[in-house]
Amino acid sequence: MAMLDAHAHLTDARFASDLAAVLERARVAGVTRVLTCAEDLGSSEAAVALAERHPEVRVAVGVHPHRAATWSEATAVRLLELARQDRVVAIGEIGMDLSGRSAPLEEQERALRAQLALASLLEMPVVLHVRDAGARLRAIVDESVVLEPEGAVDPRLAGMVHCYSEGPAEVAEWVRRGLVLSFAGTVTYPKSVRLREAAAAVAEDRLLVETDAPYLAPQSHRGRRNEPAYVVETLGAIAGIRGVSAPTLGIAVDANARRLFGDRWGT
Repeated sequence: MAMLDAHAHLTDARFASDLAAVLERARVAGVTRVLTCAEDLGSSEAAVALAERHPEVRVAVGVHPHRAATWSEATAVRLLELARQDRVVAIGEIGMDLSGRSAPLEEQERALRAQLALASLLEMPVVLHVRDAGARLRAIVDESVVLEPEGAVDPRLAGMVHCYSEGPAEVAEWVRRGLVLSFAGTVTYPKSVRLREAAAAVAEDRLLVETDAPYLAPQSHRGRRNEPAYVVETLGAIAGIRGVSAPTLGIAVDANARRLFGDRWGT
């Protein structure tokens, strides 16, 4: 069964000493694609270089809300150059974080709006970070899209909400804005009842699965470094929630990724 990890951070220092072994374990587990997402310009450049060495890796380049204070016109120009590289499939990780650990809100919004515009210019999908900020981020998205009936996709916005953390009621709000929802290992945690309800509610063609490695390891590895191979546990958990087999769900998730990320995602 071929699988994918729709969101990881392979340039993180915790992978510096054994990345080749990490990717080999992923391959043995059946993971054929890993999307590594940047946090700033430096990690964007590092991710592109990493993907040149590892053919199974694809890249999202961008500036995370934690690093929004680093946004500049020079950063925008360089990201535009990087986004044209063959292994780059998305702009991200971008978004909004109101947990109190990110840049000031004004700086977050400035970087987010600029990167949404960049994605639109390049006709590329976005990878959205949304923490305690769903309503506000949706309002910003609404500035540049026309809302469609539930279930319809606005062709001017494509992307994924990574590590989905809201409940079932918000699923339709993201889908009608053209977004796919990606679930991480948090869906396996005993207290994540609303998250499991959301995983059951989202349409099959709007679903992705990720690790967010090295963060948020699924329940059986909780408290340890996460890695792409562990997406198998998350996929299996979501399949169980939805009452389908893991291979069946894996096929659907693979098709969703190919549709979202386009030809650069590869075969």
